[in-house]
Parts: sequence; C-alpha cells; structure tokens
Amino acid sequence: MKVLVCDPVSSKCIDILKAAGLEVTYQPKISAEELLQQIPEYDAVVVRSRTKITSSVIEAGKKLRVIGRAGVGLDNIDVEAAAKRGITVLNTPESSTEAVAELVLGLMLSLARKIPLGDRGLKEGRWLKGEMMGFELKGKTLGIVGLGRIGSRVGALAKAFGMKILVYDVIQLPEQLIKSLEAQVVDLDTLLSNSDFVTLHVPLTPETKHMMNRERFARMKKGAYLVNASRGEVVDEEALYSALKEGWLAGAALDVFEHEPPTSEAVKLPNVVCTPHIGAQTVEAQDAAGELLAEKVIKALGVR
Repeated sequence: MKVLVCDPVSSKCIDILKAAGLEVTYQPKISAEELLQQIPEYDAVVVRSRTKITSSVIEAGKKLRVIGRAGVGLDNIDVEAAAKRGITVLNTPESSTEAVAELVLGLMLSLARKIPLGDRGLKEGRWLKGEMMGFELKGKTLGIVGLGRIGSRVGALAKAFGMKILVYDVIQLPEQLIKSLEAQVVDLDTLLSNSDFVTLHVPLTPETKHMMNRERFARMKKGAYLVNASRGEVVDEEALYSALKEGWLAGAALDVFEHEPPTSEAVKLPNVVCTPHIGAQTVEAQDAAGELLAEKVIKALGVR
C-alpha cells in the first residue's frame, strides 16, 4: 500500500511507515493541484496544517482509506466528506501538549517583561532600560478558557509561577483536576472580568468562531492581556485591534491567526507579541507526532 506525505514530518514517521512495508512518497511542498492529480494512487495521506484535504481531494482519492494529521486540529480536513466515504481520519492531539503549554508561558513572560522590545532595541543600538518596567506573573490571575490537555498543563505551569487560576469550560471538569490546580471554576463573563491574562484553549467550531469579539473584549478587565495559541479564528482580529488601539487591553500574544500569514494590523502594534504558529514546533513534539501518527496509520491500514 502507498502513503503520500504532504507536509514536513519527522524522519522517524517516514522510517516507521517504511519499516511496516508501506511505500512512502514524501512531497512536503506539494501544491493543491499536484495533490488532486496524485491522490488517486494512494491508500493513505499524511498532512500537518499546511495541506488542505478538501472534499475534492477526498472524492479524487478512489483508493483512499486513511487521512492522518500530525498534530491536533482537523480544520484543514473535510471530516464530513471523509466520513461519507468511510475514510478513517486520525490525528495526534497528545503529541504537542507540553510544547504549546510552554510557549504560552513564554508568551506571557514576553508580555510581562517586554522581552521582544529589549531584544529589538539592543540590536538597533538602543538601550531601552527606562522603557522596560515590567511586572511579575506571581500573584496575577490567569483565566484559562478550555481546560483540556493543553489548558490543564498551562494551569500547572502557571500555578508553579504563583498565579491564581480561573477556569471556564463547556463540559463538567474533574474535581481532582480543579483541586490539583487550586483553581476556581467560573462562568466566562466572570473569568474575563477578573483575569489579568486570558489564554484560549478551545477547538475551532461554529460555536467558538469569533468567541472573542467586541462584546467579550469589552467584558475583559481593563489593562488585561490576551494569549491565543489555539486557533486563529477563535479571535475576531478587527475587534482585538480596536481593543488594543483604544487602550482597553494592555497587550496580546498571538501564535495563530485568522489568515496565515496574518493580514491583521494588530500584529504591527508594539504591545502585541507574535509568533508564526510555532506551538508544536519543538523537536520533541514533532518526533512524538510523527511516531504516534505512523503507528496509527499502520494500524488503520491493517498492516500489523
């Protein structure tokens, strides 16, 4: 059987697939047009976030049995179209938990201590010490929206920093988890109005698209900070830009955007820290995603 790998994955992923006797084609820069032409030959396709597996690709994949996503979200895959064809869709949500959680803390520290400003200033020959009065995370309140794997790990790291933790989720949360984080479960409005930092850890669904809009930004505590390392479309970037320009929010840190690369003017603001969707970009996370996905694909194809 043949597997088409359309995005960069770890060499371990390729090695495991080949060791199972699968014929692997590695084309990490394949275009949408090339994918449509080639997909009829393959039994499985592996992607990350770049390649879109649309209904047209699924329809063209006459032999397609498995779609694998090395990572968390499935919004670049037409899951409904795959289900109609009986195609198995796999991902590896467990692989990037630590990487994303650590990035969130890094973004919070960057905002609190103005690290990007200091770095940029020194490289431009400027000594900006007088402009870099920051603050400590200890004693501040962190509002976590979505307490899944990543949200709960962020909570554990924030607790180690001495932060107070508020959490909101649409599902009933385990009492033991809440107790371990010394957190308080509240409704979303209470979380927004009482948090110094709000970090988002929700999937992109019709219900969460633009959940952070003008109305919700207005409910946030004046001078608070927003961190988003979940999905770009969870935040209405025009509303965020307004909240930042008007001085209601003190700043924001974004790893994901409505359009990637981003088109929003918000990324140009001096009180916004941005990274190019690097939440899972660690050696450890990529190795784990590749290995886990390879094993899942092999099992789904019935190779062993």
